[in-house]
Amino acid sequence: MPCNIALILFAIALAPGLCAQTWQAAVDAARTAPRSRILVLDVASGRLVAAHNLDLAAETLSAPGSTLKPLLLYQLLAQHRWDPNQRVACGGNLVVAGHRLACSHPSAPPFDARQALAWSCNSYFAQVALSLRPGELDSLLRPTGILGPSGLLSRETTAEFHSPQTPVQTQLAFLGVEGIRITPLELAMAYRWLARELSAHPDSVATQTVLAGLTDSASFGMAGQAGLGGVPVAGKTGTAEGASTVQTHGWFAGLAPARNPQVILVVYAPSGRGADAAHIAGVVLGHSPLVHR
Repeated sequence: MPCNIALILFAIALAPGLCAQTWQAAVDAARTAPRSRILVLDVASGRLVAAHNLDLAAETLSAPGSTLKPLLLYQLLAQHRWDPNQRVACGGNLVVAGHRLACSHPSAPPFDARQALAWSCNSYFAQVALSLRPGELDSLLRPTGILGPSGLLSRETTAEFHSPQTPVQTQLAFLGVEGIRITPLELAMAYRWLARELSAHPDSVATQTVLAGLTDSASFGMAGQAGLGGVPVAGKTGTAEGASTVQTHGWFAGLAPARNPQVILVVYAPSGRGADAAHIAGVVLGHSPLVHR
């Protein structure tokens, strides 16, 4: 049986509530990125709808980059640990322990939380990270499911996480640069957790800030390529280097449609940047059943 047909049948069995064949066809439309890992997850059931390179997605461990920002920001806002109106200036040339984390967003006045998320400002979130106590990052990340097996497959690699004990280590881990490596499956489950939190608390400041920031990101911000498929999507990109190479890899994780998410879309590009992963996401969404609604 051809591999893609087998995967379609696998998806149908896992997620009967959605049109798995149509979603698989949308994923297959991104064939110009053959090495990418692509996952479509049903928000309601937590089951896979469609995938590309699922076996590789289950064993890929990579630094998550900025995809952690909305997860951590939501937690801190929900716990009233951070003021979303607080503004932080960005000089554009952040360096933390030798890691050059320069922002690529346009020059702008100091960002608030929504703007910082839309433009993925490293200076802003490095400042947020300094509000955490030593070892606290673990307690913020673990409820999201990002640090444990997703349960989507019987055999999968599990995240590597070294709980930071110093302010600098916390900044690097918060920015997804050092001390944490995850799989695309774990990231998909974490964003499902986020989608369910946003749905459960629609009027909270945490939800309104994070959802607006992610929607802005996939509209005109750093994940803007994902919005070119014609589907309103709330999403985040991430770019990081490998553990033993300076080559970067890119991530996109998003909720679609933005206001009433039915699916989580995760794209991992083994070489390139977050914008490349967002472009692949835009192709998938442009061929998805959501574009016709």
